[in-house]
Amino acid sequence: MTVSPELRTSRQASSDLLRSVFRQHAAGVAVVTAHGDRPVGFTATSLNSVSAEPALISFGVGTGSSSWPVLSEAGHIGVHILGEHQAGLAATFARSGADRFAPPTSWRTGPEGVPLLDGVLAWMVARVVAKVPAGDHRIVLAEVVDGDPRGEGRPLLYHQGRFNALRD
Repeated sequence: MTVSPELRTSRQASSDLLRSVFRQHAAGVAVVTAHGDRPVGFTATSLNSVSAEPALISFGVGTGSSSWPVLSEAGHIGVHILGEHQAGLAATFARSGADRFAPPTSWRTGPEGVPLLDGVLAWMVARVVAKVPAGDHRIVLAEVVDGDPRGEGRPLLYHQGRFNALRD
């Protein structure tokens, strides 16, 4: 196997390669929320189903994110699957320093005190069972305890650094 010279020598090259490759990978867009002294949330494209029995999910979160201090202590989290009409909401929760829960964000307090976003395709509340160190991130494993899959619409996707709609 031949590797180009600019990608073979450094950790930065590996990081750049990873980013370049994953720009080609379309991912569903979710928002993860939690509540401590205040509600927090962030846009995630790393959401995965891990196990059906028990019902486990996982996602990655940067330890430098503004949400991490609250999320690191949270017993429960909310996971929201966004629809193609919610690119603005995804951008709000991805923006550093934004007041993510201020209008026009519409939300309510859900089971276990978790902030739930209105108008999403589906939501889950999950109990955090593990936080696994992974570089500058943590992989959070959580067991689903409640949810609603009955929202209407098509999913929002993230591809090539932009929010996109699913095409037929």
